[in-house]
Amino acid sequence: MKNVKRVDIIFGAYTQEKYKVLEQALKKSSDQIISEVIESGLKGRGGAGFPTGLKWKYTAQEKELVKYVVCNADEGEPGTFKDREILTRVPRKVFSGMAMCGKAIGAKKGYLYLRGEYLYMLPELMEELELFHNSVKEFNFDFKIEIAMGSGAYICGEESALFESIEGKRGEPRNKPPYPTVSGVFGKPTVINNVETFVNTMMIMRLGVDEFKKLGTSDSRGSKLFSVSGDTPIAGIYEIELGMSLQDFVDEFGDGDTKAVQVGGASGFCVPRKKFKDTIIGFEGVPTGGSMMLFNSSRSMYNVLKNYVEFFEEESCGQCTPCRVGCQQLKKGIEAVKKGEKSAAYLVTLQKLADTMKISSKCGLGQSVANSFSSIVDNFKEEMIY
Repeated sequence: MKNVKRVDIIFGAYTQEKYKVLEQALKKSSDQIISEVIESGLKGRGGAGFPTGLKWKYTAQEKELVKYVVCNADEGEPGTFKDREILTRVPRKVFSGMAMCGKAIGAKKGYLYLRGEYLYMLPELMEELELFHNSVKEFNFDFKIEIAMGSGAYICGEESALFESIEGKRGEPRNKPPYPTVSGVFGKPTVINNVETFVNTMMIMRLGVDEFKKLGTSDSRGSKLFSVSGDTPIAGIYEIELGMSLQDFVDEFGDGDTKAVQVGGASGFCVPRKKFKDTIIGFEGVPTGGSMMLFNSSRSMYNVLKNYVEFFEEESCGQCTPCRVGCQQLKKGIEAVKKGEKSAAYLVTLQKLADTMKISSKCGLGQSVANSFSSIVDNFKEEMIY
């Protein structure tokens, strides 16, 4: 276990240079770029944690002539606000990572899918995008990026629903397989990565693989941006080396009375105080897309859970029955237990429903409801009853 180690890689260095790191990266072959990203051990920073280099490799191997690069900047997970900061302060690193991915897989077009609430960013992003296009033209590299706006739907953070939205359709998840590396946006092989993931690929190019691997653990390489909120005296965005224990995190950011931490937003896991020391923040423990919400003893975990379930009920696209009906029943169920209309034993039935949703829902929204539901009910059962 490691103590909290703050670093400044994502926002630091070369922000004023004119795409110099990208220029050097584009001199490498596709195989070289992919090999370095694989060797770095970088995993997706959106929370799912799929190895980035492998995703690029599989897409590069597809024989289709037309391929796409998509950056997921939807950032709809409650408690997450770090991608907004990246796009405000260092959009150049995001565009550079997308272009390098384009070189690696043989794509000439990229899409930055921007959260609808971030419309105010568009003028400055377009200004930077003009500089980007002029720069890659100077590098004799044919790659263009288009910004596609979301409309405020949480479901469009799911990759296939995001593709549907880019194509001008209703944002609903697709059946899988095929996966994006085979059939993504417009039915073509596509790499889709989170904003922070693309920035990290550029950090690998700038620092070198060996230097990047010095941060984190063997299972969780590098650093991570954390959106820290809730009962904390120092809410904000912090870049921290992966691999710390949750106890170290709470010691650093808590208010001295932290009883639970919601790791990964509403779709993540709630960890109680008794498990802080044994919980590692990383892919070998509890992975997170960046949201870290701290709750102290003044908070009702019943209210927290009800808020999450109401959120999922509202944001479900309604396409599949397990999610559409399941979210409604979970909300009604915990309300009935709280009012005494159902016995405490009914919580077991609700947890079974949540587990069923995890294996039968069509996409990550319905599948992730059980994470927060079961972890809160398991650890704070008494607050669900009294």
